[in-house]
Amino acid sequence: MTDVNDNARVKSVLEDPSSQAIAQVYSTAFLNAAGSEANELIEELQSFVTDVLQSNPRFESLMVTGLMNRDKKAEMVSRVVEGRASEFFASFLSVLAGHDRIDLLPVILESVKLENEKRNNQQRVQVISAQELSSAALENVKAKLTEAFDFEPIIETQTDAKLIGGLVVRVGNSVYDGSLRSRLNQLTKRMQQGSLHEIQSGRDRFSNPEGD
Repeated sequence: MTDVNDNARVKSVLEDPSSQAIAQVYSTAFLNAAGSEANELIEELQSFVTDVLQSNPRFESLMVTGLMNRDKKAEMVSRVVEGRASEFFASFLSVLAGHDRIDLLPVILESVKLENEKRNNQQRVQVISAQELSSAALENVKAKLTEAFDFEPIIETQTDAKLIGGLVVRVGNSVYDGSLRSRLNQLTKRMQQGSLHEIQSGRDRFSNPEGD
């Protein structure tokens, strides 16, 4: 069973800005060395993080705590990947273990994927809809986004029944809200502003009657 303190440490590593900066250094080195095999090696990294590290809490706990020194961690990692991983990936893990940075693997994975997308002129786009979109609708959305932006969109979908209809599209820090809920909110706001203007006009006429 994973100790509560171990979970807290993992969470703090993921949220630590200094960890993000260190992960960026490793991810850049990873991609520069991977070259044309980047996509295949990213899949290997994803598989190790998901199927080995995160699926085995006891192993993960040993890798991220101080219960073992870095030499023991490197030895354990070597036993786990020997005969199962590519020479490149085994070497990369060995370097991480040698520097006691195995706990950064989930952060490195995310950093590697984002940097690889940037190098391939790709960007993640979050598309939120009231109901799950069909394959045809997704293709239509992707085609329109491709026309609208100068990058290849990687669409991440999400549903929100409160939208009623339409889509909300998030690209980076920008939000494009074409949902029915948004349009209704805008209409309500205009009506409220109109009512306030009408009330204020009535007050003005009352306080300044004609012919006074």
